Amino acid sequence: MMRFDLTDLRLFLWVAEAGSITRGAERAHLALASASARLRGMEEELKVPLLERERRGVRLTAAGRALVHHAQAVLQQVELMRGELASFAGGLKGQVRLLSNTAAMTEFLPEKLSAFLAVHPEVDVDLEERLSSEIIPAVAEGRAEVGLVADTVDLGGLETFLLQPDRLVLVTSRGHPLAGRRTVAFAEVLGEPFIGLGEGSALQQYLASQAARLGRRPKYRVRLRSFDAVCRMVERGVGIGVVPETAARRCQRSRALRKVVLSDAWAVRRLCLCVRRYRELSPQARLLVDALRSDERTSGPGTR
Repeated sequence: MMRFDLTDLRLFLWVAEAGSITRGAERAHLALASASARLRGMEEELKVPLLERERRGVRLTAAGRALVHHAQAVLQQVELMRGELASFAGGLKGQVRLLSNTAAMTEFLPEKLSAFLAVHPEVDVDLEERLSSEIIPAVAEGRAEVGLVADTVDLGGLETFLLQPDRLVLVTSRGHPLAGRRTVAFAEVLGEPFIGLGEGSALQQYLASQAARLGRRPKYRVRLRSFDAVCRMVERGVGIGVVPETAARRCQRSRALRKVVLSDAWAVRRLCLCVRRYRELSPQARLLVDALRSDERTSGPGTR
């Protein structure tokens, strides 16, 4: 009879996702020695190795990949049970895991999420920034209940809801040679000095991938933590930046900036909310999805 508890299963999933026992232990709020002992105990119980230990982390074995699938199913069922039983006690205590791309994290979520959390103090949200291309498999595999992505990625068989436009634009100072342009191609500006977000930003990784397709690499003079900070630096003529149009418009109200439309097809995006199946979500996740869709102008779900 296997003696796994929910902490073991959550720890294993976090280690598998991070590719590191150290980072998995941090997510589980466990000491490294305790986490390692739990993982060894699971392997001894199953009499099969689950992880291959390497110098720079761990890799799943075939048995480990199988366990990931079953652990996700077990924990999802536990959350459904918790949500349904909590509703009988007059509350919906629980946590929802939400993954978001950079633009949604900074421009869409702050107002929506703060309003939701204020109305539902019994619900916590585990929010993490990821690339849209990383969010889709995480939601499909049950590692997150809800995702916010750009609709330029393949959404697979997920149930999706289109939200607001998420176009990317170039911002320059008013005196910059590009300031008089109405449109510009990304390839034309790759020789310019850029102001960008930090290395871990999903948007910066997205821009780097687009530049790589052109055989180029943007040159960053400095990396900052927010679109507001990027726009302040751009205003002073230090470089140019690529930001969501919503951020550019907001910053233009108080800063001497020019907004230039990027003519590349990949810059025209729409924010999209995705889940595996809305009807299978925990009650807490359904509440969050409904709140994020509250100002939706489109006609409901679509399988993309």
